[in-house]
Amino acid sequence: MKRRNFMNQLGAGALISGLSIPLSAATGSEKAESSKNSEAVQHMVIFVLKHDKGSLAEAKFLSDARTILSKIPVVKEFRVLDQVNVKNDYHFGFSMVFANQMAYDTYNHNPDHLAFVEKRWKKEVARFLEIDFKVH
Repeated sequence: MKRRNFMNQLGAGALISGLSIPLSAATGSEKAESSKNSEAVQHMVIFVLKHDKGSLAEAKFLSDARTILSKIPVVKEFRVLDQVNVKNDYHFGFSMVFANQMAYDTYNHNPDHLAFVEKRWKKEVARFLEIDFKVH
């Protein structure tokens, strides 16, 4: 019974694998809240930097990305992630949520985002995988 109460308290905001992904089995007021946000987009990118692991250049890239990208008005829940799965050879991830597709499109055309991509991303990222989900 205690476990069920704990799980009910976690509700739709429970974290899965370190990412902020709502559970689809929401109950009560959580269903009402999630229906308001049924068009949300979860944007994630996982990547490997050209910099040496643990270097100052690596730390600066991650810090600058957090500072620049999290200040874009449509970006919500920005996170910098460290990979812990030994089966995955990407080192880092960025995760963020947008209210809807229009907000995501706005982000993709935002001058600060475009400048970051041109001046930093293209020069400092060795490879990446971008994944986007509609939150439900």
